[in-house]
Amino acid sequence: MARAIWTGVITFGLVSVPVGLFTATEDHTVHFHQLQRGTSDRIRNRRVNERTGKEVEAADIVKGYEVGEGEYVVVDPDELDEIAPGRSRTLDITDFVDLDRIDPVYFGRTYYLAPRGEEYLKVYELLRTALAETGKAGVATFVMRNRQYLTALRAEERVLLLQTLHWADEVRDPVRELPELPSSRAGRGKELDMALRLVDALSGDWDPERYHDTYQEKVRELVRAKAEGEEVAVAEEAPGATNVVDLMDVLRGSLEQAKGGGERAARNSGGRGADEPRKKAGAPRKKPTAAGKGKAGPAHRTPPGRSELRELSKAELYQRATEQDVPGRSRMSREQLVDALSGTRARRKKTTAA
Repeated sequence: MARAIWTGVITFGLVSVPVGLFTATEDHTVHFHQLQRGTSDRIRNRRVNERTGKEVEAADIVKGYEVGEGEYVVVDPDELDEIAPGRSRTLDITDFVDLDRIDPVYFGRTYYLAPRGEEYLKVYELLRTALAETGKAGVATFVMRNRQYLTALRAEERVLLLQTLHWADEVRDPVRELPELPSSRAGRGKELDMALRLVDALSGDWDPERYHDTYQEKVRELVRAKAEGEEVAVAEEAPGATNVVDLMDVLRGSLEQAKGGGERAARNSGGRGADEPRKKAGAPRKKPTAAGKGKAGPAHRTPPGRSELRELSKAELYQRATEQDVPGRSRMSREQLVDALSGTRARRKKTTAA
């Protein structure tokens, strides 16, 4: 069972409830040790005095704030503890605000809050229900690990969530910080209508189980494949930027692809059912054996002809051009993509004949 990383009391008005704070998420990143190349020797980090080169014990390290070149105000960790605000371990709700009025850029990490005892369940549930029915969030501050946090308490099914918030001076102004931003909103027109239809065609219910960290999956697959002496297919390059001149064609092709996605996926998979898992991208390739080198496989399938290419949307043509690394594809019209792809087919035929 999880252990609380902080304990204290939630207060709102004259009401209080003892709670514990628990982490709501966990890291699934693949972690590596640092080794010296060509060896199995671990690399360790040490705290070293940059002037003497000697290692310094943790107890002998203090914090210094630079006020001038080479001049520091030295602060001891105990001095920081003594001035920490809210040392009473209280999570005091000072305001209730509409949850949807908090800009998402302010949200930080998420934690669970749980009552510290059966006798506190009623008051805990009272606060949770009040937040759920009003759509409000309780804004509060508290101190944890020598740092004060601005937080929002919100209601979820059966549990209170605490989300840390960035302070106002920590959030950057995008207009000042970013090099390029549109000066005006997109006007009503065919392109916007097509984009809205595309968004509608790709819309669905939020289901977090649908999404997976495919990069970490590939990292684990890379480690497994290398351990077993196999090769791993490298990832495709990202597609080039859409040419504004051909934006309407690309939008139209994307909409056709979204509408016919299920039918096309089944056709491309050779009639495979929707529930049958696809072969993972980046799956390991077995090193070819002498007996299998002469066999024709999917990689040797004859590329489509010009008539078949003309039946594809520009978005589909662009995707194929990306897969075949056709140079200059981002600037090509639909007809030029057909010419380039059919030219690739002709070059392949010539290479095979030679």
